[in-house]
Amino acid sequence: MALAAAPSPTPAPTPDHHTGHEPYTSHPTALGVLTTIFFMWGFLTCLNDILIPHLKSIFQLNYAQVMLVQFTFFGAYFLMALPAGRLVAALGYKKGIVAGLAIAGVGALGFWPAAGLHLYPAFLGALFVLATGITVLQVAANPYVALLGPEKTSSSRLTLAQALNSFGTFLAPWFGGLLILSNVVKSPTELAALEPAQRLLYDTQQAQAVQGPYIGLAVVLFLLAVFVWLFRLPALSEATDKGDHARHSFAEVLRHPHVLFGVLGIFFYVGAEVSIGSFMVNYLSMPEIGHLSEQQAAKYVSWYWGGAMVGRFLGSALMAKFSPRKLLATFAAINALLVLTTMSSSGALAMYSIIAIGLFNSIMFPTIFALGIERLGPMTSKASSLLIMAIVGGAIIPPLQGLFADHIGLQHAFFLPLLCYLYIVFYGLSGSRIRSLPTPDASGIH
Repeated sequence: MALAAAPSPTPAPTPDHHTGHEPYTSHPTALGVLTTIFFMWGFLTCLNDILIPHLKSIFQLNYAQVMLVQFTFFGAYFLMALPAGRLVAALGYKKGIVAGLAIAGVGALGFWPAAGLHLYPAFLGALFVLATGITVLQVAANPYVALLGPEKTSSSRLTLAQALNSFGTFLAPWFGGLLILSNVVKSPTELAALEPAQRLLYDTQQAQAVQGPYIGLAVVLFLLAVFVWLFRLPALSEATDKGDHARHSFAEVLRHPHVLFGVLGIFFYVGAEVSIGSFMVNYLSMPEIGHLSEQQAAKYVSWYWGGAMVGRFLGSALMAKFSPRKLLATFAAINALLVLTTMSSSGALAMYSIIAIGLFNSIMFPTIFALGIERLGPMTSKASSLLIMAIVGGAIIPPLQGLFADHIGLQHAFFLPLLCYLYIVFYGLSGSRIRSLPTPDASGIH
């Protein structure tokens, strides 16, 4: 990738000068290719929601222990986001996406020995590698999609790509429930009564329930890496570190309030979304809520993520016409009310109010992300790394909710997602406003 030319003393017009005659996206084919990537990482991320009850049963874990799955997976975002940003800066967006797919494929392959050894820490290790690959994909693909056309429609474009991400999250619970949760898990008493040969057969069956799906996913990830490698994608090097001639630091990027508040917004949003999805199977299985089997509950988790998919398709159209900030605040306020409803009710009302949260989660991540990198020019890739690092909220909030669930009950523990949504209301109304911009001759914004 060639270095971008040095910015001229006279700044070019900002994206605010775009007219209504400009295209929705400047590279429709490239946008189409990227939606496939979004689908895959959505599928892989949501499969954790099915892996959690399976591992909880076979290893006899409590809520706090099993939430190490999400702590490990989303903790990788925090630890690896900055290295991923440096990797993308060195390789460029296209090669960064290829590298992310390959690393995720290696992580998926790691489920084969983890399941065969029947070791919980081995599962966590494979998840960490898988999540590292997805971190690289997030750092590269999110800003790339936002930059594939006018800034005016960047939130809408990223929301559309994230709709395919939600399609992956919609299919994953159904797929995982069918292949992973279909096996009956025995209690410790039942296991103790098994003969050695029977125990070996049982352990083999449980291992194969996880090995098969993840080996298949590894193959798909490697094939996607080859496909993207062969496909010609526009470079967009002016929005990476190669275009940052002033060499801004991460601290300088965070001095922009809309970036700092956006980092917190991603942290709280992902924390809320992952917490709700992670506990939903166990929550819907409670006698006073849904009294469902784990496999039945997994189907309802699909509707939670399916709602996000529908909402993103609708939201993409809405944000092309209405203020993304106002829509974000409105959707977050509705979700806060839905969380209050599920905390204070039971039966069908508690079930469907928590499932409906998915519909209004829809626009939040892409909107917060697009607003967080707005008008940053060559600082975009650094801001992207910081925003992706904030996905660590998915590692912090679910274990915290697990601790509260073990002490005050799962239903009351949903006060944590409630607080998260209230912060997002603030971000939409105030925190996302651009309060300051660097001078064009210092930053090269154009």
